[in-house]
Amino acid sequence: MSLTPPVRVSLIGLGALGILHANDFLQHPELCTLTCIADKQRQKRYAEEGIFCNGKRLEPAMLAPEDVPPAPADLILVCVKATGLEQAIKDIANHVGGDTVIISLLNGVTSEQDLRAAWPMAKVIHCASHVDAMRVNHRMACAKHGTLVLGTDKPELEPTLHELLAFFEQVGIPCKEDKDVLHGMFGKWMLNCGINQTVTAFKGTYAILQREGKPREVCIAAMREAMAVARAEGVHLTEEDFDYYLRAISDFLNPQSMPSMRQDALAGRPTEVSLFSGTLLRLAARHGIEAPVNAWLYEEITRMDEARKKKS
Repeated sequence: MSLTPPVRVSLIGLGALGILHANDFLQHPELCTLTCIADKQRQKRYAEEGIFCNGKRLEPAMLAPEDVPPAPADLILVCVKATGLEQAIKDIANHVGGDTVIISLLNGVTSEQDLRAAWPMAKVIHCASHVDAMRVNHRMACAKHGTLVLGTDKPELEPTLHELLAFFEQVGIPCKEDKDVLHGMFGKWMLNCGINQTVTAFKGTYAILQREGKPREVCIAAMREAMAVARAEGVHLTEEDFDYYLRAISDFLNPQSMPSMRQDALAGRPTEVSLFSGTLLRLAARHGIEAPVNAWLYEEITRMDEARKKKS
């Protein structure tokens, strides 16, 4: 069993989710060792500025991508943004072995395919993170931990999935299994096509989606288009699913908070628009589906990204 403690954990990407889970692992040295993969320049910034989880400074061990660890990782968490996935796939090379389990905490529905293509010997488990966190520089604030939803579409990986769930429970990471993981991931993607992009395009917080008006109408329409694409891809999102995610916008999201895409835009970082409307428009074209709202969102957010590039 590859995930029997002590588990060698490697993590790449110290954004909000990376910091959150680095803190989880660092609290249990008796169960696991944590190594964060970061280039020398990032390591220097982390040393100078610090990494903080809810006000507590973290001091994880660091290795640059070119450094070779004593042994391959048992578990790798990929916590980068979509814009950094291609490089991250290369940067984890020295940590991947034949029994390594990899999970991706990226939004969207395509990163697992990319990881499997690059590292066919590894065991890639589907994962969706449900957490509302805020990050400024290397400081993450999160009132409620949130849950990792795990699953697999490959029967041969079910024993590994159950090992992973047991390990996360040991280190106190809330998690649960989704027997129909693709359904859950496409459902979250549908939600994110609405909330991430709309809040970013209208330069607001979740509050603009929780009252009647143009932003809420755009959010709902974007979700409807994502639902149609998911169904065309063979993932049957129902009206009950749609209503559940629509209620979640009002019931579970802090009105003063904002999604990661809006946080990236405010910080001058590239957005993950390619994961949402970018992916949606590509799949919609494949199936002959019209998606005018996501086309507008893609154009608007891409224009914002390009304007920030010019300023920098």
